[in-house]
Amino acid sequence: MSAQKKVIITCAVTGAIHTPSMSPYLPVTAQEIADAAVGAVEAGAAIIHLHARDPVTGKPDQRPEAFLPFLKDIKARSDAVINLTTGGSPYMTVQERMLPAKTLKPEVASMNMGTMNFGLFPMLQRYKEFKHDWERPYLEGSKDLIFRNTYGDLETVLTELSANQTRYEFECYDTSHLYNLAHFVDRGLVQAPFFVQTVFGILGGIGSHPDDVMHMKRTADRLFGKDYRWSVLGAGRAQMPIAAMSASMGGNVRVGLEDSLWIGAGQLAKTNAEQVRKAREIIEGLGLQVATPAEAREILALKGKDAVAF
Repeated sequence: MSAQKKVIITCAVTGAIHTPSMSPYLPVTAQEIADAAVGAVEAGAAIIHLHARDPVTGKPDQRPEAFLPFLKDIKARSDAVINLTTGGSPYMTVQERMLPAKTLKPEVASMNMGTMNFGLFPMLQRYKEFKHDWERPYLEGSKDLIFRNTYGDLETVLTELSANQTRYEFECYDTSHLYNLAHFVDRGLVQAPFFVQTVFGILGGIGSHPDDVMHMKRTADRLFGKDYRWSVLGAGRAQMPIAAMSASMGGNVRVGLEDSLWIGAGQLAKTNAEQVRKAREIIEGLGLQVATPAEAREILALKGKDAVAF
C-alpha cells in the first residue's frame, strides 16, 4: 500500500462498548452526540463514526429514528463524512444492526469482519458502581457472548448496503478477519479502494503490541497491495501509541470516546475533540497533514454528502 499525502482521522464519538457510568463526558443524547461530532470535525476529524443511545438510560439504540436527529444536525453544521455502525451492540441481530445504514444510506458503514468472542467484562475490575440497571449485566454477559458475524451475515450486509453505494470501514480484529475480507474481494463483492480498520486491544481479538500492529499491516499489504487504505484503532491506553505507529507508516487513524475514555494516564478525556486534537498533534509532528472531509471522500472514492437519505 503506497503512503498517502494526507492522513484521515476518524472519530468514533460514543459507541456501544462503554456505559454512561464510566465517564460523565460520554455523549448520550442526540444533542450531545451532534455537538461532540461537530466539535471533532472542527478539531480535524474527516469521518465521524456514529452509534445512537437511549437519551435517558444511555443504552445502545439501533432504531433508525434514534439516529435521525443528530444526523441531520451534523450534516447541517459540518461537511463530515458520516459512518454509521452496523456493529450496533453484540447483543443485537445482524438485521437490527444494519437497519440504520440500510434505511439512511450513509457514505460509509462499519462492518465487523468475523464472528468472535468480545470480552467487555474486564471493565468490571475498574468500575464498581453503575447508574442504570442494564450496565452491569451488559458487561458480565460478555463472558459468554459470541459476537456473530457469519459469512452469511457478511454477505447480506455487503449485498444490501452496496446497492445504496455505501462503502465500508472494514473492522478487522484479527488476522482471520483480513482473510475473510480477501474472500469477499475475490468474489467481487468488495471494490477497491477499500478502507481497512485494523483493531487492537479488544479481548477476543489481536493484542496491542507493536508486533501485532506490524503483523496486521504486513498481512494486509500482502493480501490487498495497493487496493486498500489502512487505518488503526487502538482500544484504551493503546489509542495514541498505535495511532502514532500508523501515521508514521503512511496510514490513517481512528480515535474517539467509543474506543478510549482517556486522554492520558488516569485522566478522562472531556471531549472527543480533545482526542482528535492530540492525534492531529502527533500527525503534524511527523510532518504530515490531516485530510479534510473532501479529501477523505476522494481517497476512499465515496459517493458524496448529497447522496445520503438524511
